[in-house]
Amino acid sequence: MSDTITPASWTALTTLPGKESAEALGEMLEEQLAPDGVGVFEMEDGSGLWEVGAYFAEAPDETALAILAAAHGARPFTVSEIPPTDWVAHVRRELQPVEAGRFFVYGSHDADRVPEGRVALLIEAAMAFGTGHHGTTQGCLLAFEALIEEGIAPDTVADIGAGTAVLAMAAKRIFPQASVIASDIDVVAVEVAEANLAVNGMAGEVACIEAAGFDHPDLAGPFDLIFANILKGPLIELAPDMARAARGHVILSGLLNPQAEEVIAAYESAGFGLVRRVELGDWTTLTLRR
Repeated sequence: MSDTITPASWTALTTLPGKESAEALGEMLEEQLAPDGVGVFEMEDGSGLWEVGAYFAEAPDETALAILAAAHGARPFTVSEIPPTDWVAHVRRELQPVEAGRFFVYGSHDADRVPEGRVALLIEAAMAFGTGHHGTTQGCLLAFEALIEEGIAPDTVADIGAGTAVLAMAAKRIFPQASVIASDIDVVAVEVAEANLAVNGMAGEVACIEAAGFDHPDLAGPFDLIFANILKGPLIELAPDMARAARGHVILSGLLNPQAEEVIAAYESAGFGLVRRVELGDWTTLTLRR
């Protein structure tokens, strides 16, 4: 079987109120049922609920799951089988090239579709930490396009939570003189970023580092432009650090439309002013200035 084809697996998902209860349930799942992975996340719908999910290579013991859910005040687990999937083939079928202003983001299977005169960025389907096809990444590119048209010329750029580093690469392509850093909390994402730079002929042009937020000496700033395409909670937590590191614009995304006002309020309290707000489908991208 190709290493891009995942065998059948199972998920077990539940929700419950309270971070401590959710984390306790996650720990008990690991101890008693030995799943391949466990995730505990606060739901982003304002409900105050937490989601606990477990992933299994074989069908889990549903009786044991029911006992754990009842013991922690959680809803009954929903168990689902995930059939074998060739993920790379699936992504290639689903993802079409994306045009965002002057930028054209594509996979190698669409190399013959790159228009002349565009800033083309190759992101392989197998490296899907933010391919540019998601509304949040596309929104960031459109927000960046608007700043370019307004005449910004940053000397220092940071891409926080960079994933594939598509935003960092876009900045470096437009402003080759700028010092650009791409950081991510996930070491695999950092490796993916470096690989994408290489396939785009940009090896070594962007510094790729592993860091949580601004927790790295190279991220002290000041930066003329900061991208952060992550989630509402981390964006709000980063507002004070963002204020210390920024001396110009920040482009924020990873936000569902109803979440934008809370993020705007947090950044205005930290000394930023709203420049622009763009909605693409369910997702919002914010441009602010320090």
